[in-house]
Amino acid sequence: MTEHSEQPHSDNPALAPATTETIAQAVADIRSHHDQPVIDPVAPRERYFNRELSWLAFNERVLDEACNTAHPLLERLRFLSISGANLDEFFMVRVAGLRGQQLNAVEHLSADGLTPAQQLGAIGESADGLMRRQQVVWRTIRHELAAQDFHVLSNDKIDAESSRWLEVYFREQVLPVLTPQALDPAHPFPFIPNKGFSLIFDLKRISDGEPIRELLMIPTTLPRFVRLPGDIARYVSIENLIRRFTALLFPGYELLGDGAFRVIRDSDIEIEEEAEDLVRYYNTAIKRRRRGRVIRLRMEGGMPEVLEKHVCEAAGQGAIVSEATGFLGVADLDQLTDENRPDLKWPPYTPRFPERIREHDGDCFAAIRDKDIVVHHPYESFEVVIAFLKQAAQDPDVVAIKQTLYRAGKQSAIIRALIDAAEAGKSVTAVVELKARFDEEQNIMWASQLERAGVQVVYGFTNWKTHAKISMVVRRENGSFRTYCHFGTGNYHPVTAKIYTDISFFTADPRVARDAGQVFNYITGYVEPHDLELVTISPHGLREKLAAMIDAEIDHVRAGRPGTIWAKMNSLVDPAIIEKLYRASAAGVQIDLIVRGICCLRPGVPGLSENIRVKSVVGRFLEHSRIFCFGDGEQMPNPKAKVFISSADWMPRNLDRRVEYMLPIENPTVHEQILGQVMVANLIDTEQSWLLKPDGSYDRVSDAGGKPFNLHRYFMTNPSLSGRGAALKKSEGVPRLKLRRGGA
Repeated sequence: MTEHSEQPHSDNPALAPATTETIAQAVADIRSHHDQPVIDPVAPRERYFNRELSWLAFNERVLDEACNTAHPLLERLRFLSISGANLDEFFMVRVAGLRGQQLNAVEHLSADGLTPAQQLGAIGESADGLMRRQQVVWRTIRHELAAQDFHVLSNDKIDAESSRWLEVYFREQVLPVLTPQALDPAHPFPFIPNKGFSLIFDLKRISDGEPIRELLMIPTTLPRFVRLPGDIARYVSIENLIRRFTALLFPGYELLGDGAFRVIRDSDIEIEEEAEDLVRYYNTAIKRRRRGRVIRLRMEGGMPEVLEKHVCEAAGQGAIVSEATGFLGVADLDQLTDENRPDLKWPPYTPRFPERIREHDGDCFAAIRDKDIVVHHPYESFEVVIAFLKQAAQDPDVVAIKQTLYRAGKQSAIIRALIDAAEAGKSVTAVVELKARFDEEQNIMWASQLERAGVQVVYGFTNWKTHAKISMVVRRENGSFRTYCHFGTGNYHPVTAKIYTDISFFTADPRVARDAGQVFNYITGYVEPHDLELVTISPHGLREKLAAMIDAEIDHVRAGRPGTIWAKMNSLVDPAIIEKLYRASAAGVQIDLIVRGICCLRPGVPGLSENIRVKSVVGRFLEHSRIFCFGDGEQMPNPKAKVFISSADWMPRNLDRRVEYMLPIENPTVHEQILGQVMVANLIDTEQSWLLKPDGSYDRVSDAGGKPFNLHRYFMTNPSLSGRGAALKKSEGVPRLKLRRGGA
């Protein structure tokens, strides 16, 4: 989320210039390809939902999962903490960008026709309501946890024995790392880092009545909650612990008043076009990120007015100030979910390892050579991807490995495999994306380690992110070379692969191999691809390919055949694609969209989008895969449908300012799994789904007396088609799903 320039962030979609003109151009482009008229873009607010408010609506759905009594208590608490972390990032990036526009008098309108100031006003109202609701949810969960012998204690609920233990803990584990700082003309208010949590005190010296004001920044090395010893979970927040022993921190002083506060700073990194050395630039920019402008100041309710004024003045003009009526720093509640209480968590789930690989004695190359295979994470283990690269590193017949790295995690087996391969004398190329937000520092470290091992490290484009997730392994076989490829909709990240639903596709198709080779040459050598056989990439052709596929469905309807589009993604923002979908709806194409997060398209509006339905799935796992399906003249699902997996959401940044891929799925088994299993399951889910209404609100899907269906449970309990292999034929098979509106 930065170097902070006085110019708007060029990489930030919310800050894209002249969206009204963009909309007009999108409609003009549609007209240039079709002779039928389209609806004029005369009322942006009636055509589009605001991007930022749509994101806040998504976070409301996340928060709603914290209220879902069907979930175990600590999982509900985890959803609450996620909603807090999401909101922090939203302010660090999105609100920071809008605030930058406002301060620099940049009046570019959003797609729905709002100025930055209007958007900030609407965001403030919506975010304040969300934060108030977070406090209500926390009080409810805290009360329910207490009924399960899980306590977060206020100071007045701590017994004498516990108080004695806490005092020893405070003296030995906390006090040595605390550094109070006096605030007076000789000691100005210090810098508070991003997400810094602090206490401010007004004190009076007992000996002579001399007043003093002290600031205490709570070090991040201290836990937010201290667990009392014993079998029963009892926690005390760090701020309450410090307050309990203020006399030990300030001996000889009387406490007159205190308050807690937390700051959020502008944390986006803007790329300078002339940056000559990206690594050096990012090392500097990461340090500057920590010193960005204060965007949000959150203060504890009940803070004395004089202290509140002092903190506000120190934050500077432009900070969005709000008061917390309860717990400050909701994201920190995640620490409590580490408690060993399996009865308050989801039953543990162990991903399956695909039988297809086992049937080939663990030989990934033999299994892929036999037939394309798709691995559906997290239901099937990410270890398959690691095994693929480990085998490549150890195989003497492998001569080259090429790999993109967007987010690899802190303990990355992927990095280890690439290093092992390079040390074994193989040609290894790693495209490391330094612009992976909040992972820049980690990626710089990995790049350094890879280079020391002899890996050829490439940082890609200065202005574009390399977001495509691709691996290539070139192997010597029978006197020639065969290339094995992996295409993922998610990151090469072992942690997120356990909670994000993503697709990993493995193939030895020579056409895909040739295309992948061109994509890597484009990233490493700026050699633009020509005559790609199967893969489509952005920013060269992906937008046009999507538009052409939508147009083809319109043509099917005109010819009297069914026109159908199913698409699954994280966000739908791009005005030109939205206009294409509106036009398809007007022509009679039936469109079902599964958009987990931001959706700027307004569905179900007569004359505009009455044939478009949008749902969002929020549940135990985070829906992350991007899948696009086109009926090709028949109702879906059907074997002829055009099915694609992709790394790209339908956003301007993905289609115009990132290197992304889209790949058609041709293998019949993989095709059936993705279309008939994954997409149908998402469409018929009734337990974790929300329907987007024309007014922008979301209604939770109800089974309406029918049979409930939970897509995550289905995939946790049923094997995949592609990964099951020959074992599928010997079993009773996988329960087939039928698409019926509103249920399975």
